[in-house]
Amino acid sequence: MPEECGHEPDEVEAQQVADAQRDPRRFAVLYEDNVDEVYAFVSRRVGCRADAEDVTATVFHKALANLHRFEWRGVPFVAWLMRIASNELADWARQRARALPEMAAQSRADLDVVERRAAARAARDYATSDELRDRLAELGYSVVDTPSGQTVSRSRDPGDGRSGR
Repeated sequence: MPEECGHEPDEVEAQQVADAQRDPRRFAVLYEDNVDEVYAFVSRRVGCRADAEDVTATVFHKALANLHRFEWRGVPFVAWLMRIASNELADWARQRARALPEMAAQSRADLDVVERRAAARAARDYATSDELRDRLAELGYSVVDTPSGQTVSRSRDPGDGRSGR
């Protein structure tokens, strides 16, 4: 940060923090001075631009909400922001680790629904095709004639030869 009006950079930043603590609208100066560094720190760790933007926004939201707790000790303000960013990255990683198995299970369930619908549509469209019935059977589906039309169900995993749903 360049010197302003003969003041040392630390004095200028300390004054900016004090100003923002008195008037939260003055936080914009601290944001502008530090957002690029915080974003770079976060983005190197999350890899996804949207996630980096979300985490960075949360860092500054929490910094503004807790600015009254910040005490100037001669350490650059960005060090406090980086501590908040580190904590947010840890939370982000924990949430992501919990979400991945849930997302995988949901994806498998969604794929199963899509497969069943596609197989049912194909069976309906080509009900007289023994070739289609044979192909569906190879893929682990069975076509059963019911009074309301054909029903397609997964009878087994074609890769393991076991039957079951």
